[in-house]
Amino acid sequence: MSVSAEDRRRMLLNKLKKESRPMIGSDLADVFGVSRQVIVQDIALLRAQGEEILATARGYMVPQDSNMVEKTVACKHKPEDIEEELLTVIKYGGRIRDVIVEHPIYGEIKGMLMVQNRKDLEDFLENYRGEDVKPLSTLTEGVHLHTIEALNQEVLELIEDKLREKGFLLESEYEIGRS
Repeated sequence: MSVSAEDRRRMLLNKLKKESRPMIGSDLADVFGVSRQVIVQDIALLRAQGEEILATARGYMVPQDSNMVEKTVACKHKPEDIEEELLTVIKYGGRIRDVIVEHPIYGEIKGMLMVQNRKDLEDFLENYRGEDVKPLSTLTEGVHLHTIEALNQEVLELIEDKLREKGFLLESEYEIGRS
């Protein structure tokens, strides 16, 4: 028995809402018995309808409601320091939601990271090292923003202090604090 495309998209959205981890398109294609390209198109249509679906390097996900506080911090470092920067955030209890750079032609470019533990970091680094790609920050001589989330303001301040100690924060930083 086949389902309509509209029903499949509804079921796809429900599945993503129930999952706490990103799901890759090929796995979703297997679940629904369609091609990965059909899933990509379904996701595009759902997003065009206003559904918040994140496309991360590890797959698609719907952000979960949380009581976390967040802060955007400006960083600058060399590509070889990415692992230490991200590890610092998760080591002290934070999650790196994204990386943002300001491109002279395209304006703001954002990449969803959603790195919150060592496994996420290992997966990210494996993808990063396994592909012939450069991080977004190479477009801006190492300057980039991260949205960092944590359980409370004190944890955010600790993470910021640790990033500063390691020399990863810009000296005259640009910050937007939200809670």
